[in-house]
Amino acid sequence: MNESVLQKRVEIPGLTTAVLLPSVGMFAESSEHRVSAIGPLTSVVGIGLFQRTVLTLQRAGIRQLIVLAGPEEDQLKQALGHGPRLTISVRWMPLREFPLDDPRTWEFLAAEVRGFALVTGVSAIFSRSLVERLRHEVRDGEAIMVAQTAPRQFNDLLAGGLRLKVESDRFTSFVPSHFDDSALRAAELVVLPASLMNAAGQGTSEQDRPPIRRWLEQAAVDGRVRVIAAEDKHGAWYQDVSTLADVSVAEKKLFNSLKGDSEGFVDRYFNRKLSRWFTRLFLAVGFSPNSVTIVASLIGFVSAAGFGMGTYAAGVAAALLFQLAAVIDCCDGEVARLTFTESPFGAWFDLAMDNVVHMAIFAGIAAGLYTAQVGEPGAWKPLACGAVAVLGNGLSFLLVERARKIKLASGWRTPEHAAWGDFMLKNVASRDFSVSLVLFALLAVLDWFLMFAAAGSLIFACVMLWVIRPSAVAVTKS
Repeated sequence: MNESVLQKRVEIPGLTTAVLLPSVGMFAESSEHRVSAIGPLTSVVGIGLFQRTVLTLQRAGIRQLIVLAGPEEDQLKQALGHGPRLTISVRWMPLREFPLDDPRTWEFLAAEVRGFALVTGVSAIFSRSLVERLRHEVRDGEAIMVAQTAPRQFNDLLAGGLRLKVESDRFTSFVPSHFDDSALRAAELVVLPASLMNAAGQGTSEQDRPPIRRWLEQAAVDGRVRVIAAEDKHGAWYQDVSTLADVSVAEKKLFNSLKGDSEGFVDRYFNRKLSRWFTRLFLAVGFSPNSVTIVASLIGFVSAAGFGMGTYAAGVAAALLFQLAAVIDCCDGEVARLTFTESPFGAWFDLAMDNVVHMAIFAGIAAGLYTAQVGEPGAWKPLACGAVAVLGNGLSFLLVERARKIKLASGWRTPEHAAWGDFMLKNVASRDFSVSLVLFALLAVLDWFLMFAAAGSLIFACVMLWVIRPSAVAVTKS
């Protein structure tokens, strides 16, 4: 074998290496025998299955990737080079030089892995949480199989589905698809210890097919194969993409899995329901996350100008427009997560623009109330409340930035201080008040809203001052 095709080995402990099989099914199913037009370049929400698999593994902490590629190797390399930035090591092993039925291929891989390998096909999408769970669950000498609980809606024999017989979370054998409709179904996501790959490497295999099924059956005799179920409710989900019909199911699952780090009640049950429609539109036209942030901000500024007009109709329209901005503000994070384009700058830019828009809203409401009351004795009060709200919001933003830096530097003195910091950071970006603003506008009591905003921003700033007090910080970095 020509070992020069592999780059210099990077020895990293634990489960940080993944082996991809884009040309064949993991459980002895050749790609040419598949019944649909699905392949490693099939697009799901604008990103091919192979590229989405690689980027998900990168996001979940995998640091080395070995691809056993067939004739589509050049296309796969090109796909990786024209998408979001890839930061992990990718090494290519052509199947013509490293046949899957040759024990030496797997012995060579075992030497490269130096621990565990996550072996996966590319005919599915799965969550980052599922991979993180597998990384956490590895145990010396044991393999892990991922199983799906949901039954397929089409013929398992055609799709290559395998049922599992499981006893007390231990895999015992493969069973025919008609064995039990409620039986767990094998997913093409398996964790193999290098020791198993070495020990089981000797023996016969079907031509051009991986021996993984045989290895698992042999290891099951000694009870060395655990089964972990992929569960939607815990965010550790897995979805086959074996037919064209599966593509729409997979895209729906991706959208349903979207969730921001700072979601309130309104975000979860209202804004997020509507934002997915706008997210689809932004993805279709190719908007970047930062472009979506700018769109939401511009709508927010128009809303602030509407409040500044000072009339009842303009106030209601401005409040509804701000609610629309809150909905679209959910989309930048959704676009970023779906396209793997998250970035520290993007997160900061989103938070900064949110605060600028909020300050503009407070200033617009204050100006509108002053315009409506000009000449009256208390006309100055809205201006004072607006100034306090703007200053309190600005101070809160500066303190939040300080807390973020402390968190990045792991500078909290105790876990309790860290918990307080996380709690405040998760609540700073809440958009729940957008709905209350609509109610205040409808009831023509925007002056009440402004008073609550002024008091709330000051209280939040005071709490943030307490959270980042010197006694709570062990290490500080500018």
